[in-house]
Amino acid sequence: ALDNAKADTEHPSLIIVNTEIGYGTAKQGKASAHGEPLGEEALKSMREFYQWDYAPFEVPGEVYAHFEELGRDYAKAEEEYNRMFEGYKAAYPELYAEWVRWHDDSLPEEFINDPRLTAAEKPMATRATSGEILNLAAEYMPNLFGGSADLAPSNKSELKGKPYYSKNDRDGSNVHFGIREFAMAAACNGIMLYGGLRPYCATFMVFSDYLKPAMRMAALMKLPVLYILTHDSIGVGEDGPTHQPIEHLASIRAIPDTNLFRPADKKETAAAYIAALSGTLPTALALTRQNLPQLAETDVSKAMLGGYILRGSEKPDVILMASGSEVELAMKAADELEAKGKKVRVVSMPCTDIFDRQSAEYKESVLPGSVRARVAIEAGCAMSWYKYIGLDGETVTIDHFGASAPAGVLFKEFGFTVENVVAAAETCMIDTLLIDLDNTILDFNKAEGPALAGALRAMGIEPTEELLSRYSVINLAHWKRLEKGQITMAEVKVSRFRQLFDEFGITVSPAETAKVYEGLLAIGHYFVEGAED
Repeated sequence: ALDNAKADTEHPSLIIVNTEIGYGTAKQGKASAHGEPLGEEALKSMREFYQWDYAPFEVPGEVYAHFEELGRDYAKAEEEYNRMFEGYKAAYPELYAEWVRWHDDSLPEEFINDPRLTAAEKPMATRATSGEILNLAAEYMPNLFGGSADLAPSNKSELKGKPYYSKNDRDGSNVHFGIREFAMAAACNGIMLYGGLRPYCATFMVFSDYLKPAMRMAALMKLPVLYILTHDSIGVGEDGPTHQPIEHLASIRAIPDTNLFRPADKKETAAAYIAALSGTLPTALALTRQNLPQLAETDVSKAMLGGYILRGSEKPDVILMASGSEVELAMKAADELEAKGKKVRVVSMPCTDIFDRQSAEYKESVLPGSVRARVAIEAGCAMSWYKYIGLDGETVTIDHFGASAPAGVLFKEFGFTVENVVAAAETCMIDTLLIDLDNTILDFNKAEGPALAGALRAMGIEPTEELLSRYSVINLAHWKRLEKGQITMAEVKVSRFRQLFDEFGITVSPAETAKVYEGLLAIGHYFVEGAED
């Protein structure tokens, strides 16, 4: 069969070898031969069937001898190859230099420094900026080789001016993979393993599920295959929920040793390409169909850290974090919040996978633990963001299927608006303030006992242990009522002391009661900045 297959040079050959699972054992032909150990008895009968008279794990001497002979033969073959290659190097120095270039994994500095890499004068979809950068990379990397699953015009993944690879044109750099996403990604793995070519493949983000087994193998083998995945959200629009990714960003981020970039503009797209083409891990690019603005604040080198501060205060009241198309939304929401007097930090997170691998110090500098009021904004499911927003944060995400409508209508209907982001920010700022208040009340009660005792003594009232203990209970109850909006801050200041004095039969005028509060502040200052608001 092998000889016949080799002899036919015009057609592919399929050789079918019929087998039976567990052949030669008591479990022959049974599913149990696959799903559970054979067992001692079955192994014993198998050895008898195969006439294998060696102990477990014993390797016969002739096996060693056979492999040693193979090693000698292969060593001779390697020597012959090395001699041939040295002759090739001497005879064809220019072609040899090209061979070295094709097998060099480093990214040409000329590509990184080319001003066209980030140049953009108008809003563009990130699929379009990706197409420009891909073609720019091809100018410096002639070994760039890839294609799409019949979606090249939509994915912007065609290398312009280069032929398509076929049996008639082996010089082609573009590939018609056809509608076979898994085979496409698997082929890219094989091309990457062989070396010499830098493969990429492309399809819609929603079809990434078909790629997954091959993507996972690329991650296991640490193959830097590039996946161009466009139409990354409900921004797909009228194609409807069958073509609108929801869970896909989170599911790709969940693959170990895989980087997913969702850039906000051309500069962040450039960062994604530099990271992908110079890295050692597979990279998926999540790219928009709809146009996005070119943001003045984005930065290529910072974006390569995975997440970075786009703008904002050193000590923010709230952090807005977003990726891709929602970074613009975060910036607009920050404008409105700042107009209301709030201090806002905006964080762009183009690649959470890379951000997670940064040092603890860097991550703390971007997302300080002291700021628990956080809002994550992304046109995908919320799953990726909980580890960043914590228990006190909010998400503006989509955790249900989309609909068929223009992109602008969908974003508005599903809550991706400035008003909704501002409301989420205000909610988590209030929630974290109340949580801080809860914790501070406990600290108040520890500090106020001695302070109150001093204030009362200054007025000629001897504080008893019973009185101070009762005050602790009354104080906590008043702050709880304030949280619920049942009383005002002005009432808290005086009414807790009024209740205490009434219960213990202490006659104190309203003016003197106010003095107790003032004395309390003077002796043990406990008031939290902002709590009165």
